[in-house]
Amino acid sequence: MAGPRDHFRAARTVVKVIAVNHAAAPPLLYPLFADLVGRAVLVVGGGAVAARKVDALIGTGATIRIGAPQLTPALAERVARHALDHLPGRFDPAWLDAVWLVIAATDDAPLNAEIAAAATQRRVFVNVVDDAERSSFQVPAVVDRAPLRIAISSGGGAPMLATLLRERIERLLDPAWGALAALLTRRRAAIRDRHQALGARRGVYRRLLDGDLLALLRAGRVDEAEAALDRAIAAPDAAAGRVALVGAGPGDPGLLTLRALRVLNEADVIVHDRLVAPAVLDLARRDAERIDVGKQGGGHAVAQTRIHQILLEHARAGRRVVRLKGGDPFVFGRGGEELQFLRAHAIAYEVVPGITAALACAAYAGIPLTHRDHAQSLRLLTAHCKDSLDTLDWPALAAERQTLALYMAGLELDTLRERLIAHGRDPRTPFALIENGSRPEQRVICGELTDLPALARRHALRSPSLLILGEVAALAPSLAWYGRPVLDERSRREVVPDTPAVAASAAVGRVLETDAAGLRIAAHPQPPFVAAA
Repeated sequence: MAGPRDHFRAARTVVKVIAVNHAAAPPLLYPLFADLVGRAVLVVGGGAVAARKVDALIGTGATIRIGAPQLTPALAERVARHALDHLPGRFDPAWLDAVWLVIAATDDAPLNAEIAAAATQRRVFVNVVDDAERSSFQVPAVVDRAPLRIAISSGGGAPMLATLLRERIERLLDPAWGALAALLTRRRAAIRDRHQALGARRGVYRRLLDGDLLALLRAGRVDEAEAALDRAIAAPDAAAGRVALVGAGPGDPGLLTLRALRVLNEADVIVHDRLVAPAVLDLARRDAERIDVGKQGGGHAVAQTRIHQILLEHARAGRRVVRLKGGDPFVFGRGGEELQFLRAHAIAYEVVPGITAALACAAYAGIPLTHRDHAQSLRLLTAHCKDSLDTLDWPALAAERQTLALYMAGLELDTLRERLIAHGRDPRTPFALIENGSRPEQRVICGELTDLPALARRHALRSPSLLILGEVAALAPSLAWYGRPVLDERSRREVVPDTPAVAASAAVGRVLETDAAGLRIAAHPQPPFVAAA
């Protein structure tokens, strides 16, 4: 015989808020929606809290039992109408027989603990109101646009936060979303029969959401909406795939563009470099295929020619492919080569820019790349270029009143120091080495050009890292606002930024995304950093 767990269905539209605890994160709750039709649910308690729990159960098809010596007038009226079964008297463990869920909603803490223990012994899921430790399931805050329902949970740790988020989402989703969900539910079988391939069905839903359906439903023009839906169902499958070249930014998912978020949520396949932060990938459509081509400074796990072929194969199969690169794809990201290949093979493409590492690392280290008193120009360089550093214009790079930003900075620091000084750059020019910029473990090491390679070795500089060289780098100790103290080797001291932002450096990065499945809010700790282009 099937048990209670067999009749839980995983939620397709869930809003989940993950509480941040960098020291020791608790296990995550698994989001579920329960099918309670014809199944008994016990609510213990007869007051206002119990009444609210009963209200939430009405409409689920559950057989609701209320156990309490006395009931509120509203609960008593429902019992009189046979909407509830009343179990009078003090809690009896026998009440749990044949029950699938139990909610302890009394104002008696020892009694609630007794109920929880009895339920756990019988392997019945139990929720103890305002007691997450004794609960085996949590009742989320719900945005109800039936049949579309969005559940928000803080894992029981911050219920008021979940409530506030629900209020915000309530303002974002008008009732037309419920009407749309109902309409799609009625046509689901027709869509599945007409478009049997999963990718083709996904394309139908995308076109529907990009079209006028919601506007028609908001205007009450239901017949026109149904006609538009039927036309979309009857349309032939779109065979041509396309590639989106997307910049993943520096690693903090909060710095992704809205366009990048949308494309990630529409992707069938994501071809990504190793420098793309896991927190960014977490925002992509969950059932998208992920292909790690593993490019990282110093080597290529997958040859560029093979990457080209992967993009071509999936696009020709009619898939929406995202080529996801750290930073910006057109700044030392070989994005131009990939577009040339796609153009030569008649594959449709688009480009979504990202925030390049020079901008992000400098900002998170408190370094203005240009400054009226110090630098009127900026040069972006890579220490891992195709033709080596020998091709660079060293006399121009050695000029004063400019800022140099060197990507993959750990590779050629000895050569950089020697060439710049040889061509006239002041050996005392300030620099800042930024390791893991924008993530909680960010390190900023400041010094002078003459000591650059030695300091990088002394502090065991690791990739990903970026070098900023120029007078503006000297501002980091005084303007830094994020993460760990700046290590200023010019005076061998650690400079702790005196700014409220430091206390917030582990704040949650909030990302709002909308896709065919509805709305999802994901809250993440500050994400891994990618010092890529």
